[in-house]
Amino acid sequence: MGIFNKIFGSSDASDTPEPSKVTWMPLTDLLQLDTIVEESKTKPVAIFKHSTRCGISRMVINQFEKAYDLEEHQMNVYYLDLLNYRPISQEIATRFQVWHESPQLIVVKNGITVAHASHSQINGVALEQFV
Repeated sequence: MGIFNKIFGSSDASDTPEPSKVTWMPLTDLLQLDTIVEESKTKPVAIFKHSTRCGISRMVINQFEKAYDLEEHQMNVYYLDLLNYRPISQEIATRFQVWHESPQLIVVKNGITVAHASHSQINGVALEQFV
C-alpha cells in the first residue's frame, strides 16, 4: 500500500522523523556576533542562514540536520531566520566578509571565516575538519 501511505500517511513508527542532532542556538541579536567571535577562539562556530519561505532552504536545512554528526561540545551552531533578522544577516556579510546568500553556512574559527557555502554546496562542507 505504498502509494496510499504516501498520500494518507502511515502509522508505522519508522516514518517518524528522527530528532535533529543539531543543537541550534537562535541568532536574534546583533550583540551575539561579538559572542560568536569570542566563542570561535576556543571552539568553531557555524552560522546557518535560513529563509523560512524558501523551499530550497527548507530542503537544505533538513539535509544538513540529517548529515550533522558532531557532538555538542565540538561546535556551536547558530540559526538565523533571515526574514525576521535581516539586519543581522547584513552585519554577518560585512563582519565575516561573505556575500549574502540563502541558505548559507558560514564557519568561523579564531574570529574569522574559514569556510562558507550556499545552497546545495552546504552539505558538502566537512565540518569535522574544523574541530
